[in-house]
Amino acid sequence: MAWHARVLVVANVTATSEELLAALRERAERGPIALTLLMPATRIGFSGLDECRARVAETLEVWRAAGLSAEGIAGDPDPGVAVQEAWDPRSYDEVIVSTLPTGSSKWLQADLPHRVAKLTDMPVRHVAAGGRSKPATRSVRPRERSPLGALNLRAPRRQH
Repeated sequence: MAWHARVLVVANVTATSEELLAALRERAERGPIALTLLMPATRIGFSGLDECRARVAETLEVWRAAGLSAEGIAGDPDPGVAVQEAWDPRSYDEVIVSTLPTGSSKWLQADLPHRVAKLTDMPVRHVAAGGRSKPATRSVRPRERSPLGALNLRAPRRQH
């Protein structure tokens, strides 16, 4: 069996965006990959998790129709917690975080790509979806290391 790069894809609203699909196809062209979609629930509680599981299944159908093989996980509503719960360095080789564009993305306001890079201690590819003809992608390197418990996605308080 050939080696596959195991890629964790963190996405929610943008999970079926053309930008993310293009980035995943481009990654697949560079070598075999095994994709795992981690979709944080949008609401707290069992109904939110059930709704998220249904959206994961719908997203995986879209990905498969695009020629991408994947599995999926519904995660905690807090994307940082969801990544922390799903992350295992023995299970994944790469991370892609897909967000809405700057200005409309709560995940970018909370600096999620950098926080995921710090948590996983590996480069994270960020894909911004939203009306562009080509995916806006960039690699995010981990900043300084911090304990796992320090991952807090709330925006920092402004000092007066």
